[in-house]
Amino acid sequence: MIMIRAIVRPERTNVILDELNSAGFPAVTKYDVVGRGKQRGINVGEIVYDEIPKELLLIVVNDEDKYDVISIISKYAKTGDKGAFGDGKIFVSPVEEVYTISSGEEAL
Repeated sequence: MIMIRAIVRPERTNVILDELNSAGFPAVTKYDVVGRGKQRGINVGEIVYDEIPKELLLIVVNDEDKYDVISIISKYAKTGDKGAFGDGKIFVSPVEEVYTISSGEEAL
């Protein structure tokens, strides 16, 4: 199993979640976060906004579903035809073990 962490624009979250659900990936954890990327925030005149609102989506899926989920997130998180700075990032990491809290049993 793998965990996919996607940092996306808040206004793109609902469509991403709808598309993931339609594709058979309904289990997602969502956090409101703030941060900045390589552009170091946004400059508006003399004001620098360095804490840009984003949303973090956590999805755990079987290895064979990785590219389907990444494809959906990439497609629906992108703004415009070519995308733009601030559209987000996707991080993928292995999940070694999963346990269900209520039963204490290992979940697969």
